[in-house]
Amino acid sequence: MFVELCALSNFTFLTGASHPEDYAQKAALLGLPAFAIADVNSVAGIVRAHTELKEIARQIDLCATAEARDGPIGPPWPGPRSEDSAAVRNLPRLLPAARLRLREGTEITALPEDRAAWGRLSRLLTLGQRRAPKGRCHLDLADVLDEADGMQLLLHGLPEAPPVQLGAGRTWPQAEALTRRFPGKVSLLMTPAYDGQDRVRFDRWAALADTLGLPTVASAAPLFHCATHRRLADVLTAIRNGCRVEDLGRTAQAHAEQRLRSEAEMLRLFRGHEDAVHRTAEIAARCSFCLSQLRYEYPSETRGGETAQDRLSRLAHEGLRWRYRNGAPPKVRKMLDHELRLIGKLGYAPYFLTVNDIVAFARSRDILCQGRGSAANSVVCYCLGITSVSPEVGTMVFERFVSEARDEPPDIDVDFEHERREEVIQHIYERYGRHRAGLCATVIHYRGKRAVREVGRAMGLSSDTLSALSSQIWGFGSVRGIEETRLREIGLDPTDRRLRQTIDLIYRIQGFPRHLSQHVGGFIITEGRLDELVPVENATMVDRTVVCWDKDDLDSLGILKIDILALGMLSCVRKAFDLIAHHHGAKFSLATLPVEDPAVYDMLCRADSIGVFQVESRAQMNFLPRMRPRCFYDLVIQVAIVRPGPIQGDMVHPFIRRRNGEEQVEFPSDALGEVLSKTLGVPLFQEQAMQIAIVGAGFDPSEADRLRRALATFKKHGNVSEFRTRFLKGMAQNGYDTAFAERCFSQIEGFGSYGFPESHAASFALLVYASAWIKCHHPGIFACALLNAQPMGFYAPAQIMRDAREHGVTVRPVCVNASFWDNTMEPDGQGGLALRLGFRQVKGLAQEDAEWLVSARGNGYGTVADLWRRAGLGQAVLTRLAEADAFAELGLGRRDALWQARAIRGDAPLPLFSGDMDGEGGAEPPVVLPPMSLGEEVVEDFVAMRLSLRAHPVALLRHVLTPGMGDPELAGRVQGPRGAGRSEGPAPRAPRDI
Repeated sequence: MFVELCALSNFTFLTGASHPEDYAQKAALLGLPAFAIADVNSVAGIVRAHTELKEIARQIDLCATAEARDGPIGPPWPGPRSEDSAAVRNLPRLLPAARLRLREGTEITALPEDRAAWGRLSRLLTLGQRRAPKGRCHLDLADVLDEADGMQLLLHGLPEAPPVQLGAGRTWPQAEALTRRFPGKVSLLMTPAYDGQDRVRFDRWAALADTLGLPTVASAAPLFHCATHRRLADVLTAIRNGCRVEDLGRTAQAHAEQRLRSEAEMLRLFRGHEDAVHRTAEIAARCSFCLSQLRYEYPSETRGGETAQDRLSRLAHEGLRWRYRNGAPPKVRKMLDHELRLIGKLGYAPYFLTVNDIVAFARSRDILCQGRGSAANSVVCYCLGITSVSPEVGTMVFERFVSEARDEPPDIDVDFEHERREEVIQHIYERYGRHRAGLCATVIHYRGKRAVREVGRAMGLSSDTLSALSSQIWGFGSVRGIEETRLREIGLDPTDRRLRQTIDLIYRIQGFPRHLSQHVGGFIITEGRLDELVPVENATMVDRTVVCWDKDDLDSLGILKIDILALGMLSCVRKAFDLIAHHHGAKFSLATLPVEDPAVYDMLCRADSIGVFQVESRAQMNFLPRMRPRCFYDLVIQVAIVRPGPIQGDMVHPFIRRRNGEEQVEFPSDALGEVLSKTLGVPLFQEQAMQIAIVGAGFDPSEADRLRRALATFKKHGNVSEFRTRFLKGMAQNGYDTAFAERCFSQIEGFGSYGFPESHAASFALLVYASAWIKCHHPGIFACALLNAQPMGFYAPAQIMRDAREHGVTVRPVCVNASFWDNTMEPDGQGGLALRLGFRQVKGLAQEDAEWLVSARGNGYGTVADLWRRAGLGQAVLTRLAEADAFAELGLGRRDALWQARAIRGDAPLPLFSGDMDGEGGAEPPVVLPPMSLGEEVVEDFVAMRLSLRAHPVALLRHVLTPGMGDPELAGRVQGPRGAGRSEGPAPRAPRDI
């Protein structure tokens, strides 16, 4: 028997030309009993093959069940995405492996025999990757000699003759060292070159192996699973080398022979060395380790002899008393007891305690956070303070997310202030150690325009051609769908051979991994050593370490991930709460805001939502007056409905018609009525899509879980269409008519693009209400906090300022004697508060310089030179302040301040100002500079700060755009001396089309 022990996948980035899943399918079709994915210094791709094999096993079981019921099923019965027509009856075994490329030049394929050996291989890769920059691995032979116990080692690249003298050549003594250190574990790998010299080469290698006392092992060393990927391998090589395919020379693939091969093919290639082919099965038999043996252990989270479950119960009941000062309702107490029993039964208490401890740290540092996710909208999380969404407004059933039917951990994501999330990340590293905690990876795939750009360059297409092709791609689309007529319209010849090849290669490379990046915040935290579970490597960011598996891989292996995410609106809300407490003495939190305030909903119904979380886009502002939200759950729907999924699934208009009473709300059955009652019979959330499949189509929990994964947001390979036949058949068996079933599936299919979970929508809706409440009752503070939390949202500072002034907020300009780094609120002299712009609004001004200016200010500066002497700021900083008109309140116009700032040259003033030039009387005579026009001032304001308090730029052209609508008041506000004409009060209301 033959087992391929050294297949290279596309997770050896820009080298391997086939997905790990492709190797799994091909191995099943070829009848191989096992195969190994051995990427260079990496195990990043093996989980993909492992997951694909589980899918193949499922389909084989389905086939066996169908045969037992209906009789033999004739071929072909293809695999999931097979390119062959043979029937899949074989389920190969995956051998996890890694191809170690040492700094001495030697290459060794390492295959762990058991779980302990896998831990050592993982530690070995961690060692090499932690001592090297991101994406590289520095390993030496000494590292392998120390850590390779329990592994089968396949030695590559032995020279065809032994060294003539001691020390000549490096590979030979390394082979001897490995043989002495690991007797019976080292083999010589023989791979064909397909150059007509393989027989002679194999004979020489076999003789050398006898000299060393090593057995020989055969491998095709495939770069791709089938011959059709040879051209793609050349394109990847060209991208890696930064050249065109036609310039590859000897680095190009001379043939398509380096592919996955069957036993019969290998016996033919290695005629005379059949033992090397059969020996692969012996090595595979010694390697019993499988990824399913990885047992992830939650951190125990026990304290003071208290079990995790007891500690969780105690904290939850303490939180219940904290949340409900006057006593919790019986329904809530009953829900809490039920959730605690279920958590204890499934052993998830440590998970909730881990999240609780992270949130408790954030609260201790006054870092605002908010939990979301399937398990976050529970009474337990509400009592622990993980979420501020009251369980009374929740609509989810806890078992939908923490279920005995699905053997996977619950899901809780926690959003933190985006400016302070790094504090939380570093706390996790400090508390658990980098040997127990790390961020998961994100695989960057070839999509859309990047595929066009890089493949097109490798194929030698011109920049104009690439631009034309890119213009036809939106989002993650492919050029395969572009019609020939469209190609002609953009000036391309669809019959051109090179263009056709390029388009085909772009299509093939879609979904190929290009490199690994770090996840936005997904943390893996373990009880034991993380680096014995999965290799850990350096991230590009300082003090960050990541593992090589992404969230889908972790889900497949059942490994816990906690998302530590950043949200700019939380920074804004926290800053607003601080300002309210400082100026009004009222302390608020997300859980203590006044609930269901009619004024807030009135404001939202007017689409007055600039800056409000999630409902500030033009699409949301257009939908708000139609939705007219009047309660919190309306906001939950508002967040979820304006999404590509519901829109593409044609759910928006039916919902509005039913909400407005224009269409009768009907349910095809009582069972579906319970699922869809709160959304008027229209599925708007991912959870409802799952429930329709379970209740209406009879999906079992495993099928519903696969549907959930296919519906996952931005799923790279998600495809709900494969469930269509099963769904329609199940609906028909349960008595639903075909038209209704087709409509339901069409709506569910819309979620394949982007659907929103109800649990996330509920958490986001709380932030919608909080930000809207602040804007409604404290518009100046809201604008101030929003500016201090930039960059975020849809709107530029100029639009935020204009909206604030339309709400009656007095806005004051940047001033060297009154401003701080952040925007602040100050008394307006009339019993209210005015918004003072901060130095952060000045383009190019560093925070450190602004803080020096403020600390040296004392009772105020009198001149530009005074500021220079006391604060010690350079001329470049003074110039930026002058350009921002920050000296206006000192009686200096912009040009006067610039004139004085440019005159300052440190300890060596210009001769013009020194009084030593002939004809000078010792001092420069006063210079009268012409005042700037209003238009010039507005332009300079936008150049320096990206906003202006003087006028809207279009207002200067109103008399041109609309004759007869000139503004005499505006014309009279021409800038005079000493900054006259700077408006502090609310801007005049202007038409919305400005």
